[in-house]
Amino acid sequence: MSSTVKNATVLFLGRAVVRAQALLGDPAARLLGLSPTSDPYPVYESVRRQGVLVPTRMGLYLTASHELSSRLLRDPGFGPLSAGALSPVDTSALPGGRRLINPVEESFLVLNPPDHTRLRRLVAPWFTPRGLRAQADTVERVVEQYLDEVADRRVFDLVGDFAAKVPIRVIADLLGVPGADHATFARWGSALVNALDGVRDLRGMRALQTALREFESFVDDLIARRRRHPGGDDIVSVLAAHEDLSRADLIATTELLLVAGFETTVNLIGNSVLEVLGHPAVRERLLADPGYADAVVEETLRHDPPVQYTVRVPFEATEVAGTRMPKGTPIMLMLGAANRDPAVFADPHRFDPDRADVREHLAFSSGIHYCLGAGLARMEGAAALRGLFRRFPDLKAAGRVHRRPSRVIRGPVRLPVATEVKKHHPIVETLS
Repeated sequence: MSSTVKNATVLFLGRAVVRAQALLGDPAARLLGLSPTSDPYPVYESVRRQGVLVPTRMGLYLTASHELSSRLLRDPGFGPLSAGALSPVDTSALPGGRRLINPVEESFLVLNPPDHTRLRRLVAPWFTPRGLRAQADTVERVVEQYLDEVADRRVFDLVGDFAAKVPIRVIADLLGVPGADHATFARWGSALVNALDGVRDLRGMRALQTALREFESFVDDLIARRRRHPGGDDIVSVLAAHEDLSRADLIATTELLLVAGFETTVNLIGNSVLEVLGHPAVRERLLADPGYADAVVEETLRHDPPVQYTVRVPFEATEVAGTRMPKGTPIMLMLGAANRDPAVFADPHRFDPDRADVREHLAFSSGIHYCLGAGLARMEGAAALRGLFRRFPDLKAAGRVHRRPSRVIRGPVRLPVATEVKKHHPIVETLS
């Protein structure tokens, strides 16, 4: 059987199983079978009503509990499950037997100690409070640069013309790639992010393979150039100087930073703008006090986070919430649901940047896998909001919002906005 036929068969059977189980009422199948552009929060609440830990016929458990999710994220007896483990489709084989390196599934994002600790420590200095202070001026400058580019347009795409460009430029500068092709990075990132919750068809699988192949070639060349001209202070130069790092570690770490460094932030900016546009009182407060952008970003992370769920598995048989759990049993931690847990947040479905406990959210995970770039994402998100609404205080939605086709990553992929709108255009979600 050819690899194409084999992959097509696996994809077809996987979708058929999910559909069948969803019809039988299985909560995991309902969630995994949900249209990627649909509102997931009603489904989350249906899971919450079934209990703290909900078993499914799909071989995994679900939890919408903030307390349980937080505890498992911090428990050293549990670790991440790679995205591919839930979608067993071969997307990496190349002619000659060589595998493509997947930055999501083979980086410290999903590795456990000691490999996780070893690789994360190498890049951590750029994301400490001291490192972030050194980048603050750069972030503000980049925001102003891209606002200048849309300053004379009455209508523009908030995502493609602004929100996507800011984090791509910032992380490219950190990696020492100032002339990066933003459109190419965005395409690579989208292919990887869209595959996080499973490759749904052959077209998506081919897009993933192409992105991984091109991405790997780009990073290989970048590392080779740094080794020919050592001594730089960018992240890739420092990584390339470590001769004990394997090629796979170098590529996976560099690619992870490129993808994670902009994909999450793009969606954070997009979701934050949607919240401001949908809440006039928040807009007025932001216009009066630009520093309010930090609170708006924080509440967006709680109310509509870019990353909706993650998975943890026990390293050994254990008991979780009164249920005996065999080793390796996947538990889906529904972060978007945990962030609206009424046991922690009062009136959890209300967007309220003034709530005192807003930073209790799990948008950036917790424990040793707490997002390395959380501080940078917050900085970029707040700078983008401040700059955008200072330049365009009358910013309005100017058409339909197209949602990203992913269940794991939530945010707009296209968001038309205008500085002057003669006719009201309601925000309407549609398939992208």
